[in-house]
Amino acid sequence: MSTRKRTLILIGIFIGALLAVWLVLARNCPTSGIALTANARNLHRLKNRTKLPTETDFDPAVNLNDILQPVDDRSRWPRDRAARVQGEVIDVAYARPEATNCWNLCRRDIHILLAARKGAVKKEQMVLEVTPTFQESMRDWSGEKLRTMLVGHWCEFEGWLYFDEGHVTQAENTAPREPANWRATAWELHPVTKITVIK
Repeated sequence: MSTRKRTLILIGIFIGALLAVWLVLARNCPTSGIALTANARNLHRLKNRTKLPTETDFDPAVNLNDILQPVDDRSRWPRDRAARVQGEVIDVAYARPEATNCWNLCRRDIHILLAARKGAVKKEQMVLEVTPTFQESMRDWSGEKLRTMLVGHWCEFEGWLYFDEGHVTQAENTAPREPANWRATAWELHPVTKITVIK
């Protein structure tokens, strides 16, 4: 057998093994997702929390207007607190596949874009995320149903505060005046645990 043929067989076996591992993880994704470092695994666990916040978990000082304030907000709140925010829902859409959900194409977070007023541009919006676990446990929380129910309405959301370090360079508060910014802040409610349509 030629060296070239042996190399191609080894590459095929390697790719097949990677696909098998990915399929197993995609169907049985742990809360730590797929991550090479302890820090990344811990961040994935925060995103994938399933515990509902209790009343003592909520920080009553957090509201949408404070979150949207144009200041470097990297360390404004701890990640072990929850918050309630009210605002106008601008859009609802599925996020791209990501390591947090083991790159599963069928288990993606849903982004809810929230602003203090109708017509707010992206740099004036906060991102809230509904995880696959909450999509499954709440009957009406599919992307299509949430879009129909929420867009154009003033709503209240409850969930865990999370600072998404992966978006620091795309948020107006931490990378001011960058043309590619698509959000006001890297702070999110992630996961969202309760949704109330107010009007």
